[in-house]
Amino acid sequence: MHQNSCLVAAVAGGVIGGILLFTLIGIALYLLWKKLCFLPSYEELANPVTPPCLEPSLQEQNFTQSSPAIQPKSTRTRSVPFIIPPKIHARDWINLINEEPIQEDNELCMTPQSGSRSSFHSLAGAYVIGSINPELYKDPEDNSETNFPEGNIGRLWFSVEYEQETERLLVSLIKARNLQAPAGSCSPFVKIYLLPDERRFLQSKTKRKTPNPHFDENFVFQPPSEYGDIQFSLSYNDYLGRLTVVVLRARGLKLQDESLTTSVYVKVSLMNHNKFIKCKKTAAVLGSPNPVYNESFSFKTDQKELDTASLSLSVLQKAEGDKSHQLGRVVVGPYMYTRGRELEHWNEMTSKPKELVKRWHALAAAPN
Repeated sequence: MHQNSCLVAAVAGGVIGGILLFTLIGIALYLLWKKLCFLPSYEELANPVTPPCLEPSLQEQNFTQSSPAIQPKSTRTRSVPFIIPPKIHARDWINLINEEPIQEDNELCMTPQSGSRSSFHSLAGAYVIGSINPELYKDPEDNSETNFPEGNIGRLWFSVEYEQETERLLVSLIKARNLQAPAGSCSPFVKIYLLPDERRFLQSKTKRKTPNPHFDENFVFQPPSEYGDIQFSLSYNDYLGRLTVVVLRARGLKLQDESLTTSVYVKVSLMNHNKFIKCKKTAAVLGSPNPVYNESFSFKTDQKELDTASLSLSVLQKAEGDKSHQLGRVVVGPYMYTRGRELEHWNEMTSKPKELVKRWHALAAAPN
């Protein structure tokens, strides 16, 4: 009895397993059939777009992709369109004068290279944008010796250079052209004035019987001084109320005694309303008309006193056993006491606080 029950159970299990297997196979076949029924087909567009660079003969060709063997259901009304791209061709190149290739304006196609299916090169960058014009890089032609304006009486060539350290103005006289002589005979020379003093001038050599002379001469204008020159710096610190003088050097001093026992020094005096306030002296330099000092002195001065204060720098010579003899002096200060370069030096000092302003000054004779 027990064996019969086991046999019945085994048969029932096999029948149920077979039913399930056939059910799964049926479902798989159904899904496969449904998928095949709904595969998309490929159709040609009614008006395919043709690139403008194609020839008319290629535009008339019909390029389509054949449909798959399995057709969709008749109830399907639309399909996905598909176009095979037409074969692209190239035009002939145009050779320019400079042998650079360029393509015609209406050709912007891609040209496949022979022997390669995936290598293309674009002709869009083959247009020549411009070329170098060598004439633009040549030095401009000098027509100054031939191109003269109407009514001219000649042209003069010269150069000017200023040496700030030595305060010298250098003038180089080069040449003149197309000079108009009033009497027909031209023997020119040049006078050079440093204005506003028209009494002093420098003159070139005379060039005989030529309206186009070459001079090639150099001239120097320097702060003229009969007694020599002194160089010093001025600075005012408005925060500390301190006036600083740096005595640097002197040159061209007219020493009365040039023996080695003679010494030269500088005395710096601070004045206010022509009243002596304080003075300081540099170390003495023996027997030199061009002494170097590089010594600094400071004076306590209120900013309100700058309009009434002044500085006097005197250069003195002293021989052994003799008293000091003044070689020259210079005064710098506001408009109340000075003019010209001395006034300019003072005004520049006040306009540039805490900055050292350096200049040369000509020494003048001591007052009687």
